[in-house]
Amino acid sequence: MSEKGDSELASVVENKQSEVPAVSENGVNEAMSDLEKKVSQQIEYYFGDHNLPRDKFLKEQIKLDDGWVTLETMIKFNRLSSLTTDFTVIIKALQKSKTNLLEISEDKTKIRRSPNKPLPELNDQYKDSLKKRTIYAKGFSLETSLDDIKEWLEGKGTVENVFMRKDAQRQFKGSIFAVFDTVEAAKNFVETPSLKYKDNDLLVLSKSDYYNMKAEEKKKLQLESKSKSNQAKDRQKKAEDAEMESLYEKTGCLLKFSGDLDDSTSRENLHELFDPHGEIKWIDFSRGAKNGIILFKGSAKEALEKAKEAHGGTLTLKNKETTWEIVEGDTEKEALKRIIEDQQESFKKKGRGRRSRGKGRRGGQPNKSQVTFQGKKTTFESEDESDEADSVSPKKRALEENEVEEPASKLQKNRK
Repeated sequence: MSEKGDSELASVVENKQSEVPAVSENGVNEAMSDLEKKVSQQIEYYFGDHNLPRDKFLKEQIKLDDGWVTLETMIKFNRLSSLTTDFTVIIKALQKSKTNLLEISEDKTKIRRSPNKPLPELNDQYKDSLKKRTIYAKGFSLETSLDDIKEWLEGKGTVENVFMRKDAQRQFKGSIFAVFDTVEAAKNFVETPSLKYKDNDLLVLSKSDYYNMKAEEKKKLQLESKSKSNQAKDRQKKAEDAEMESLYEKTGCLLKFSGDLDDSTSRENLHELFDPHGEIKWIDFSRGAKNGIILFKGSAKEALEKAKEAHGGTLTLKNKETTWEIVEGDTEKEALKRIIEDQQESFKKKGRGRRSRGKGRRGGQPNKSQVTFQGKKTTFESEDESDEADSVSPKKRALEENEVEEPASKLQKNRK
């Protein structure tokens, strides 16, 4: 099958079966007007290799009547209707086309893609050929229209399809993908020196080179992001280490607690008791244990006295009698050393602010509102094309009429 029947610039079939009037009859030698040329190209695009496989609405229509689609249905497509709704103009345009893609019914009220021109099989070989025939060009002014680009591409090789790349707000990004009919034509276009659009210099690459460029940019950004993240972590760790090391010089900041504690006693219970009265830096305690140590940023004695006062002079953990003791002297130094070592080891394993199991848990106030979502990321061959979708019905197209100026590979979304 010829590759020239693919897309926006795809061909119109000359029917060679005697029972169906050939498209190219009745005016095959007549020159086409500008309007007729645009009409034939637009209809050929609808039925072409690039649009038809993804046009859900049109695929449903061709199943209804052996591939035939009425002109009444066709003029509901926005871009065609913006050109003409006159059946006579449409029929004459297709009759003058020489591109061998479409047939006209005997009564001239329906058209279909020629059965002699089946859609290509979407196998790896076809996809590879399509990729090699596709170019990337960047540097168009943002107000450029599809018609402007098609006009600019004339004389630069046979172009089957043009895809105007747009951002999340459906605004043209100034770059396109264009599919040529042959690999050689695409190569010649890419190798053309100093291509310009009006006064703008264009960056022109093969699609493969474009993907490679984006992959390198992504890799560079990831490395830069990782480097910045590591630097930030190093700075934070140094600050934390310095803060903890400074505790060696402090005294009176450790409070030991012990007793026949409930097995469900947790660090949160300790926070509930002391957070209003003293800032806790670390809690050396495991759930189920019968004793532990609290490291305060300031005076442990002052925090204990305020907590007792707030609770009527008696301080218990989950209604269990608890002994509270200020750690002093050599015992304090040994406890501080152990806490600092445990904290640093915890930072290495979990990172700042994350909890580790067992001895040496971080005593900062837990962030109960923080929720982490995990999921599988969908990747696409090109992230710039990840927003491509199936076409919708004419009714929905009416709602989207002003949203897109019909990039060739998404034209189906713009129909009424």
